[in-house]
Amino acid sequence: MRKTLLLALLASTACTPMASETRTAAATDAAPVSDKAEGYDLAAQRAKIARIDMNPDTSFLNDEQRQVVNLLIQASDLMSDIYIRQRDPWYPQDRKAIERSRIAIRDELLDMYDLNFGPWDALAELHPFWGTEEMPLGANFYPTDMTREEFDAYLKAHPEQKEELTSLYTVVRRDGDRLKAVPYSVEYKQWLEPAAQLLDKAAAITTNPSLKKFLSLRAKAFRTDDYFESELAWMDLKDTPIEVAIGPYEVYTDRLYGAKAAFESFVTLKDPEESAALAKYKRYLKDMEANLPEPEEYKNFRRGFESPIAVAEQVHGGGDNVPGVQTIAFNLPNDERVREAKGAKKVILSNVLGAKYERILKPMAPLVLVSDQSGLVAKKYMQLETLFHELSHSLGPGTITVDGRETTVDAELKDQASALEEAKADVAGVWNILFMMDKGELPAAEKPQLFATYLAGIFRAVRFGTEEAHGRGAAMQYRFLQDQGAFAWDPAAQRFRVNDAKMEAGVRTLLNTILTMQAKGDYAGVKAFMAKWAVLDPHAEQVIGTMDHIPVDIQPIYPEQI
Repeated sequence: MRKTLLLALLASTACTPMASETRTAAATDAAPVSDKAEGYDLAAQRAKIARIDMNPDTSFLNDEQRQVVNLLIQASDLMSDIYIRQRDPWYPQDRKAIERSRIAIRDELLDMYDLNFGPWDALAELHPFWGTEEMPLGANFYPTDMTREEFDAYLKAHPEQKEELTSLYTVVRRDGDRLKAVPYSVEYKQWLEPAAQLLDKAAAITTNPSLKKFLSLRAKAFRTDDYFESELAWMDLKDTPIEVAIGPYEVYTDRLYGAKAAFESFVTLKDPEESAALAKYKRYLKDMEANLPEPEEYKNFRRGFESPIAVAEQVHGGGDNVPGVQTIAFNLPNDERVREAKGAKKVILSNVLGAKYERILKPMAPLVLVSDQSGLVAKKYMQLETLFHELSHSLGPGTITVDGRETTVDAELKDQASALEEAKADVAGVWNILFMMDKGELPAAEKPQLFATYLAGIFRAVRFGTEEAHGRGAAMQYRFLQDQGAFAWDPAAQRFRVNDAKMEAGVRTLLNTILTMQAKGDYAGVKAFMAKWAVLDPHAEQVIGTMDHIPVDIQPIYPEQI
């Protein structure tokens, strides 16, 4: 049983964003939902994540660069200190309760808690493995009992507060009968100030002008919540092997409104040869936009098309980059103003992608596809799909007009935006690879490899669960494309067979549907669409059931310093 405890008032406001609220907190004699009750098996769930020691090559760094990277690693760990508090409203009470418990599987529970940054299993639809409370939709960005309806009603009644309450960089707290917005720089000052100092120190050490400028501006942003200039500076990084993204970026954790950015960090080292090999595709971005299967009035030529591409090895991660499904590539920044001015940068994490291909996608292929197609699944197309997925985030509707208002897709689609955008990037990624084949940049004869790898990749993503944006988007793609005849169940083989012609046509139809909903900012339409299609059928469940011996994802273990 759990006992109701009043959260203790601590000295720092930043430490106790939920200090005025009560909860059912874990007591030292609590019984976790972690044995095999309710069909949940803690050990089996932990086994879905394979620990992999990462040994990135850092031998080419000079002493100056090594010092900078080690400072960035320290700053990354502070992003984790912030994000765990963004994710779990009752940290550190939850973790302390587990640590003080006397149950036999205490160490396993602590490991699982640290893996997930909270007591909710990211690969089991956020099932609680400690206690019984569900993860709040708004995590710790909002009051834990807040509903979308309450927040919408409050915003309607207090339009003068809407901008600050829905800002990417504020948390929402109750203040009597009113709501107030607390800037991130205030809420998380305890960790942001030392992180800013580390970035200032790294900026003082590096002799690379572009890196110095970015680190100095990002340190300033941590103190002011104004990230615009530092995002522009990040786009201009050059002549350095150090590629670092650090700060508040993605909104996946905010399932209430999709409006609050989570802190994270990627410390990576670029591979110049691999980066150059893929850079040729970025010159086609404007052509890709023009080639999208949607009405001309929806096409978005307002965004910049610089789009740097980097292939890099990750050497450390922090914050939202650590728990749950591991990122194999990212496309940042998300600020639509920066995208319109400069575009966005794509970074492929080659060592993470390679580990996932070898440990997950490759052994999955013969379980998903009939024998004469399973061998078509290729690492080349996993990497290309990843690249074009990220390129495609820079395409399609961004700033839109709804009922005469200038707004954005994210603002209109709210909690539905992330899953639809990830699905758009998947489908547009395939569409744009086909476009590259038409342009002669890739062999058109390799369409079967593309489609086989894409379908296997859908199954890799749906195993993440439909509470996760990529998994939900993948489930929708599966059902919609199946309905289009893109692939069919082979009863004799108990596997799927891809129909290449119908797959190509289905990709076009699905992409047109997604882009139209985004361009219209059609929240109700997207919600109904996802409810209809983001559900797996028995054949998909059967195939997934044969994959228990294959990890769902990996846990990269990086050096603490280089």
